[in-house]
Amino acid sequence: MILNIIYFVLVLGVIVLVHESGHFLFAKLFGVYVYEFSIGMGPKLFSKKDKKGETEYCIRLIPIGGFVSLAGEEVDDDKKIPKERKLYSKKAWQRFLVMFFGAGFNFIFAVLLLFFLALGTGATNTKPIIAEVVKDNPAEKAGLKKGDRVLAINGHKVKTSDDISLYLQIESKEKNIEFKIKRDGKEYTLKVKPITEEIEGQKVYRIGVMINNEKRHGLIPAVEYAFGKTQALFRQMFITFGSLFNGKVTVDQFSGPVGIYNVVGTQAKAGLANIILLIALLSINVGFINLIPFPAFDGGRILFLVIEKIKGSPVKPETENMIHNIGFILLMILMVYITFNDIIRFF
Repeated sequence: MILNIIYFVLVLGVIVLVHESGHFLFAKLFGVYVYEFSIGMGPKLFSKKDKKGETEYCIRLIPIGGFVSLAGEEVDDDKKIPKERKLYSKKAWQRFLVMFFGAGFNFIFAVLLLFFLALGTGATNTKPIIAEVVKDNPAEKAGLKKGDRVLAINGHKVKTSDDISLYLQIESKEKNIEFKIKRDGKEYTLKVKPITEEIEGQKVYRIGVMINNEKRHGLIPAVEYAFGKTQALFRQMFITFGSLFNGKVTVDQFSGPVGIYNVVGTQAKAGLANIILLIALLSINVGFINLIPFPAFDGGRILFLVIEKIKGSPVKPETENMIHNIGFILLMILMVYITFNDIIRFF
């Protein structure tokens, strides 16, 4: 348990550090006054001012989240800071880059992690090709064969092996899953009826296929894998988020800190490569979520920049701040709900 807690704190800490560093570095680049750079939330465990006495660097008690506090980001009430050093005084494109590059650094970090992982252990083939069909399972009965290239699942275009896993998870509740495949230069459409199993109290749908996971070695395969995998994971996040609105994915299926803690513990036992892959996945996850145009997220602040450009003047700071506060409260309620579900699910 102690090791799992250490892994959990380190994994989240690194991802938050990368994200907040993006905001911090671009704020500094454009001359924005930074009050605080903090990793974690709650009471301070450690703090130190920079040589100028300007920015305070902190580590806080609760190892979840972090923030960069900028002058002029919310309601302007600090008369000690020159106006030209406040965020709201900067050009729209500069404010956009400050807001965007938290997520931007998460994506860059994921690409680098995946690149070095592939360079060291080999680049996993991401082509959507079936490597094995389990005997006497639904896939075999439906006519799927080893070597089939999956083109679409229930009408959803499949580009990578990650897409297969994603769409099988999303579409598994359907009575029949329609596979469009390519075999020997010809295209076929086959219908597979999943079977259900209960594993550790969770209902699991299975059709009995294994995806091609052969590896290639070298610089070019590593580069292709890093960018391709990042793109695939980002697309998965986009598709999963969109599936919330048609009922194929529910909030109950999401995981919060407790769920992440359990996953980190499991992946740590599987080895360093699995931990690195998990960090890359979570980094992309954090980047994507922060770009959602919802109040309190970076995407919400970017949305207000768009509104400013459309109407020709900024939204009143008091109004924007109030909307972000409401959004933050709603997010906290959602987090409590997800965490409660995690506790019931795992404990």
